[in-house]
Amino acid sequence: MSFSALGLGPALVNAAASQGLFAPTPVQSQAIAAIVGGQDVHVCAPTGSGKTAAYVLPLLQAWLAHDAAKGPRTTQTLILVPTRELAAQVAELIYLLGQAMDRRPKVGVLTGGVSINPQLMALRGGVDWVLATPGRLLDVVENSKLQLQDIQTVVMDEADRLMDLGFADELEQILALLPAKAQRQTLLLSATFAPAVQALVPQLLRAPHASVAVENTHQQDATIEQRAIYVDTDKRTSVLRDFIKQHPDQRILVFVASRYGAEHLADKLYAKKIFATALHGELSQGARQTVLQEFKNKQWQVLIATDLASRGIHIDELPLVVNYDLPRSPDDYTHRVGRTGRAGLSGMAISLVTPITEAHWNLIVKRNKLDIALETLPAYPVTEQAPERGAHEDGNNGGIKGKRMSKKDKLRAAQRGNE
Repeated sequence: MSFSALGLGPALVNAAASQGLFAPTPVQSQAIAAIVGGQDVHVCAPTGSGKTAAYVLPLLQAWLAHDAAKGPRTTQTLILVPTRELAAQVAELIYLLGQAMDRRPKVGVLTGGVSINPQLMALRGGVDWVLATPGRLLDVVENSKLQLQDIQTVVMDEADRLMDLGFADELEQILALLPAKAQRQTLLLSATFAPAVQALVPQLLRAPHASVAVENTHQQDATIEQRAIYVDTDKRTSVLRDFIKQHPDQRILVFVASRYGAEHLADKLYAKKIFATALHGELSQGARQTVLQEFKNKQWQVLIATDLASRGIHIDELPLVVNYDLPRSPDDYTHRVGRTGRAGLSGMAISLVTPITEAHWNLIVKRNKLDIALETLPAYPVTEQAPERGAHEDGNNGGIKGKRMSKKDKLRAAQRGNE
């Protein structure tokens, strides 16, 4: 099937080709025609499947038709994303496609972590599209004349991540500023069909809506080799160094649980003359962009990152991803693995599993229907003992989800302390 067969005009087909998009991916084949037809759409597809282009291409076509009518400039499209990095990626795709068409919508990019004033200035004279993180969008609405009542299309990209990051209250406020769902087109995209996303579908989408589901096939995908190494906690750095030495000319993305962990591990590797650097949410936006660009330019061999980098970041030809710390959420395993093996290229994903995290690894395997045997390395025999059931009740759980006290438990504990 071709892009033109899906309803895209020659200008968009040529623009897609300029970015190496000559034939639609499965998710694009199913989603583009429905979006062009004006339907509400829910897309559930793994990272790296082409979800961004699946909505940007048909929305650009709708904008071209509106722009040709030469009506007054109003904000037609709102794209909500969870992170600044994903916003930058989407904005770049819009820019590149528009460059190939010699026309592009005026896009207001509104994200936190940088001064709000330049973003307010960019809205002067109106914008066609708004691309925003929820909190900054609400700040801008409060501090400017940006109006959302004329929005025709709302996109929630990485909706599962929006909910994971606690944006539910902000989303409710934003929805109150938008036209009713009967008067707008809504596109809901996620990599996982988490319960929070399931709850959003009837709330946001008009019935009947189009559902596009492309299964996560990382466990069967021959382009991604997945391994799990069973190792003592204090031997993980040595194992990681061995893998780095085995791939001397390749870039490696390593995931850790915290900012401190990212900086500490990067420093340890750099001290061993391995060009490693850290990426985490406490870096300024400018610093984060610089680090990513330097990694893409191969100025760093190893990037040590928190889950900030697990979604919305595309790095060409990234052959190896290592889970130094396991992800807190089993769903995040999919997003981390999806950083490699993109666009049909081969890749490897290695998870370092310790006796302390083995139970959590088993949960990840079960939830994601994986078939990955735990390996032991002869040079690193495992001597560490697994903790007894109920250990780590002090909250020192190494970043594993499900061990921390809930809000209700904290309230009960506080009440007991006051009795």
